[in-house]
Amino acid sequence: MEDQIILVDKPAGISSFGVVAKIRRELKEEFGRKIKVGHTGTLDPFATGLLILLSGKMTKKSNEFLKLDKIYEAELKLGFVSSTGDPEGEIQPFHIEDLSEVTTENEGASPVTTGASDPCPKRKTVESVLRSFTGKITQTPPRFSAIKINGERAYKLARKGADFEIPSREVEIFRLEILDYSYPTLKIRCHVSSGTYIRTLAEDIGKKLGTGAYLTALRRTKIGNYRIEDAKKVML
Repeated sequence: MEDQIILVDKPAGISSFGVVAKIRRELKEEFGRKIKVGHTGTLDPFATGLLILLSGKMTKKSNEFLKLDKIYEAELKLGFVSSTGDPEGEIQPFHIEDLSEVTTENEGASPVTTGASDPCPKRKTVESVLRSFTGKITQTPPRFSAIKINGERAYKLARKGADFEIPSREVEIFRLEILDYSYPTLKIRCHVSSGTYIRTLAEDIGKKLGTGAYLTALRRTKIGNYRIEDAKKVML
């Protein structure tokens, strides 16, 4: 069928747009003519997991997929920070003087106390910090993102060294759970609303722990009711 919902398991090392181009070529070979293909939300090149692509007339339904919530498995490295929030940036040790306040609690919630006095946070502290992020929070997307600022992608402006601001947005964190923790590596599962940047979430978790953090790996396993188990593998 030309009009499809195509579930793809994106590997690391290729952009989402690269995956779209690859699927477009495959469909052209299959049908003998160009078939329109579009995505319903991207993943960073270092990230892996579920992409939902639409082909043919199904591309007109992209808005139906954009607002679906998502589930990710993320690996954070504590004690370090990255200029991009991920492995592709400049990695440096975290310095406590760089710590800025992160406000996440809903009105009436109890504050979380962490800081330099606990350079290797205990699991109980990590669990407490993760709980403080659940609910609706305000998040500022990373400068190295695909968000458009006056018609140009933010990451392109950032690479030029341009001075610009990205508006904050409200997102919702439905659930955060620890999959594994052995300092400095923290693995978590994140169930979040559309528009949530896991890179920013990782950085904010690191700030609140007083250790700094950046993403070392990210895998998207579910979008709405669509699961990674039903996706096709893409070979580079």
